[in-house]
Amino acid sequence: MVSSIANSLGFGSGIDTKQLVTDLAAASRAPKVERVTLLAKQNNAKISALAQARSNLEGFADSLGQMVSDGTLRSTPTVSDDSVLSATSRAGLSADSFAATIEVTQLARAQTVYSGIVADKSAAIGAGTMTLTVGGVAKTITIDTANNSLDGLVNAINASGAGVTASLVADEGGHRMILKGPSGEANGFTLETATPELAGFAYGSGGGMTLGQSATNAQFTIDGVAFSRASNIVDDVVPGMSLTLKKAAPGQPVDIGASRPLDMIKQTVSDFVDVYNQLKKSLASASSMSGATTGLRELERELQALVGKVLTSNSGINKLSDIGIGSTRDGLLSLDTAKLDKALATNAGAVEALFNPRRDATHNETSDPGIAFALDAIRDKAIATDGVMDRVSKSLAAKSEALAETLEKIEQREESYAARLEKQFGGLDAKLAAFKATQSYLEQQIEMWNNQNKN
Repeated sequence: MVSSIANSLGFGSGIDTKQLVTDLAAASRAPKVERVTLLAKQNNAKISALAQARSNLEGFADSLGQMVSDGTLRSTPTVSDDSVLSATSRAGLSADSFAATIEVTQLARAQTVYSGIVADKSAAIGAGTMTLTVGGVAKTITIDTANNSLDGLVNAINASGAGVTASLVADEGGHRMILKGPSGEANGFTLETATPELAGFAYGSGGGMTLGQSATNAQFTIDGVAFSRASNIVDDVVPGMSLTLKKAAPGQPVDIGASRPLDMIKQTVSDFVDVYNQLKKSLASASSMSGATTGLRELERELQALVGKVLTSNSGINKLSDIGIGSTRDGLLSLDTAKLDKALATNAGAVEALFNPRRDATHNETSDPGIAFALDAIRDKAIATDGVMDRVSKSLAAKSEALAETLEKIEQREESYAARLEKQFGGLDAKLAAFKATQSYLEQQIEMWNNQNKN
């Protein structure tokens, strides 16, 4: 046991072999670990830069798209008397010269009929068939043992798909049935039967139900031109505007117009330049790093091309460069406010259309993409599966995993190397201890021999 303890590293020889092993192992491990750690740090910086660039791109596209969709950049209608009608804007409203006078003479109404019979809604009313005809289209309503009741008749009408809504209202002694069709005079309906027991719940050809209200069209004029519509919501007369007629007001004209949010448009143009530059810097930071992130330059070029891309079918102002947005030498955007003010003064509608393009039969996402749609297309392409950001992200993730595996292997090899050093120096220490013991024995013997010779 004493010999084993004495042979521990450094004890027998007097040399600090334990520290020597530690220093040699560290000298072997440190530069390898340091190099891989540096590569991992650089790779993590690329991952962080890519994540920031993606966040900026998605935030930029989403915020601009939200402003377009919620109407922030859209011209808004004005109405002189909103008790008669209201108006909301849609893409395509031309605010520059729009003004009109509307007179509502009649509202669109739906036909309603009600039964004179008040009955227990669960009691039998008679089996047979009824024909529900709406706008010339007939549906067969069947009453049999499975639904022979007023409640069953209501459910059968509602399930017919004819567009007529049946309901029950409580009345003294039971329930009364009410039918209501779609609005518009073309949607008048009849409910007929050849079954005598069901006649009290029929309308037309001697049926027992009573007309409550006839189906009518909305009647109105715009600047003296007469229009008739089946609904009180009219969105196919004034381009870019949806009208909701609220009451008939013959002889009470209502003026409608539109106002354009010029200050908001100017602010949005300025914000567009600022946010674009922030995105451009984050992309440049990521793509400037060596390795996979250089693929982001493809995305940078696509974004740069936005300045000169045709965004609308307007012949005069259809690009961002037409409203004072230009590129600097370092690839950032700048804004010429004087040119923007001139464009707004000359054709504010065309400027608005860059951000809020018209949508109708001839203006679509191909002819008039607008800046928001064009930016969305770039974003969707970049973040799609196998898009540039997806490819770069996968490459960086693979490298991160490979570096982690490399570091793990280095640690395993260095642990084995340290163990070999311990074993080698442990054996050396034991041999040195033995040599030292032999030396001590020989020295003692020589000293004894010398002493004997003196005597």
